[in-house]
Amino acid sequence: MIGSTRWDAAVNAALAEARETLASAVDAPSGVGVRTGPAAARSGIDIPIGAVVLGPAGEVLGSGHNEREANGDPMAHAEVLAMRRASARRGTWNLSGCTLAVTLEPCPMCAAAAVMAHVERIVFGAWDVKLGACGSVWDIPRDPHMGAHPEVIGGVEEDACRKLLEGFFAAQRPPFTR
Repeated sequence: MIGSTRWDAAVNAALAEARETLASAVDAPSGVGVRTGPAAARSGIDIPIGAVVLGPAGEVLGSGHNEREANGDPMAHAEVLAMRRASARRGTWNLSGCTLAVTLEPCPMCAAAAVMAHVERIVFGAWDVKLGACGSVWDIPRDPHMGAHPEVIGGVEEDACRKLLEGFFAAQRPPFTR
């Protein structure tokens, strides 16, 4: 999405959270020369994805970045952690009236979790052509079989979100040699 939108600040807050993943990796003893996939799992380095949950008045209720590798928890996606923290702060699992902002289009698990938590809106930066579940590969929030149907806004601060991920993956690949 070109130009400024009302959701730029929310996605930028999610970007700051995603960068926390990279800061954690620098502090990790095995943070140099790590690889994605099985090598990343051995090193404890997570893909830099960040998320924030905003309350109805725009206040940050919860935030998170990927911690799957760091904590050995398959459910520790940025979105799930942000929604858990927002729910704890609100004192209820029901996040109606809230906005989930994330740097990458949510996967099927996270999109379904947002729907089940009654999130009013999902805002994201980069599209995920492999596992995106908010319009690119699947469209869980708009599935007629789901109970709630949050508004979905994609492509906010898309270039910055995509570049962060591209830079991360480029750094994980071994240098090309002939």
